[in-house]
Amino acid sequence: MSDRRPAPTLPPDQLTIVWQSVSLLLDYPDDRLPGRVALVRSASRDVSPVIRDSLTTFLDHVEQTPLPELQADYVETFDTRRRCNLFLTYFAHGDTRKRGMALLRFKQTYLQAGFELDDAELPDHLCVVLEFAATVDQARGRDLLLDHRAGLELLRLSLRDMGSPWADLIDAVTTTLPKLRGDERDAVRRLAADGPPEEEVGLAPFASPQFSPGASSGEVAGSIPLPMPSFPGART
Repeated sequence: MSDRRPAPTLPPDQLTIVWQSVSLLLDYPDDRLPGRVALVRSASRDVSPVIRDSLTTFLDHVEQTPLPELQADYVETFDTRRRCNLFLTYFAHGDTRKRGMALLRFKQTYLQAGFELDDAELPDHLCVVLEFAATVDQARGRDLLLDHRAGLELLRLSLRDMGSPWADLIDAVTTTLPKLRGDERDAVRRLAADGPPEEEVGLAPFASPQFSPGASSGEVAGSIPLPMPSFPGART
């Protein structure tokens, strides 16, 4: 699939920085956030100015906002709004039987790269996909993002329409990807008009206490996090 798509416009080390940075910052904000802010601010010096500006804008917001306020905003933004969902397959399939198969394809992609994701995490959560792309397999991770490009764009537009600070993080991700094709623009328009499909069935085997809409974030017993990367150029 990768050979039929435009080649990345950023070098691999910059993709690692951007995708891992957003993965760290887009997770539920907790007491680890200040350390992540410092790490990302240092690492982002080595990425393109447009992406660096998006990351810096969000980092400035985090440093100026009390943690409880960030947490409340995160829950209000991502756990209560269908168009601001962080689960990539949700945009295409909603809570339908087809989504179960789409989730299985994510897991199979991870297995093909030699990584077995813990069952505590849904494989299509954007933080998981970005971390996989940054630290395990850039090509396969990028393909997963491109496969769900329309959903990512609807997420970005929805956050922008809300004036949400989290929009800057999605801007950073989409800047690393090719521009929308005609069929993808059509898909975004359909999603914007109709929203994700609705059918509350078929997802029990994939349920997750850590990555479920409406659930608070936190460590899950037995989870196996992807490794923390060593950012190129990061200062420790």
